[in-house]
Amino acid sequence: MKPSLYELSFREKCDWLRLIRTTTVGPVAFSNLLARFGSAGAALDALPDLMNRSGRRSKMVIPPMEDIEQELLAFEDMGIRLLTSCEPDYPKYLRAVDPTPPTISVLGNIALLHKPCIAIIGSRNASAIGLRFARQIASELGEEGFVIVSGLARGIDASAHWGALETGTIGVLGGGVNHIYPRQNTDLYHDMVTKGALVSESPLGYRATARDFPRRNRIISGLCQGVVVIEAAERSGTLITARYALEQNREVMAAPGSPLDPRTKGCNRLIRQGAALIESSEDILNVIGNIPTPDFEEDENSYLAPQINWDSVQNDIDAGHKIILALCSPTPTIRDEIIRQSGLPYPIAAAALLELELFGDILVEVDGKISLNL
Repeated sequence: MKPSLYELSFREKCDWLRLIRTTTVGPVAFSNLLARFGSAGAALDALPDLMNRSGRRSKMVIPPMEDIEQELLAFEDMGIRLLTSCEPDYPKYLRAVDPTPPTISVLGNIALLHKPCIAIIGSRNASAIGLRFARQIASELGEEGFVIVSGLARGIDASAHWGALETGTIGVLGGGVNHIYPRQNTDLYHDMVTKGALVSESPLGYRATARDFPRRNRIISGLCQGVVVIEAAERSGTLITARYALEQNREVMAAPGSPLDPRTKGCNRLIRQGAALIESSEDILNVIGNIPTPDFEEDENSYLAPQINWDSVQNDIDAGHKIILALCSPTPTIRDEIIRQSGLPYPIAAAALLELELFGDILVEVDGKISLNL
């Protein structure tokens, strides 16, 4: 059963941020550590012994509490809110994503996170007609009460944000929420601070690298009921967002284009694969209108996991390390498939996976898939 939502104190938020910023701790490990130890603070206290018990040199680095406190105080000074996934202000659609990003920082109007959202994404090197179409449908969807979400990149993203600036738009950043990128969107960034909202998982002042954009893309789709793709090449980061949307059971829509334009080949392929073909904002509204409203309420009859004395099963967990590692490969594999093939009881296999991630033996992708850390 999902835990009841509650507000965290300043110290508890420091613990959450410190734990998710610990190297080798991703969203899956974070969730498992919370379930095992009861709180982020207790997990942080337990990590040194957990790592030392293995007798191996740990790759884990836990950031100093002073650094985390200073960052949270800087958030307050800049008007940035840190939202944790257990708090009521955390967006419901994003909380439903598995694994859930434990923390996000928000600069601007938090209320926008709780309104119906649609993502509009596409090529950075978009055509004039693509830019016009993105801005037009963003404006029209905004008039219908939808908040437009995109990645604040050049091209389609920026046009969508400009089109929805007066009605509500959210920019999801790969870098820190206070880091403006690209520089040509500086004016748009500042307008969104006052009229929209900016969201990031990254530390304050952090400059994004290529590996950060899949995390950003997953949040873009996770905030929304559906994703609209306008101009995307066959090998495009935009298509990664579309894939995440499908994994999150979000609706994927795409604008068709000329078979002679490489910027639209990705869209045409999405349509062949089952994405809804859209040519107007009315088409988008019709698709979204047919999506059942998800039930985010807690199920009182949900299954409660049994309480486990972890010390008594540690030998079983240690033995499970070799079994799990033998099933992993350089190719990312669905976590549940590895657990099923292991033949181990679920709690033992999950605990073994947690420890292997903490040791740095396996990598856990943003969508929860697992691969060997070669």
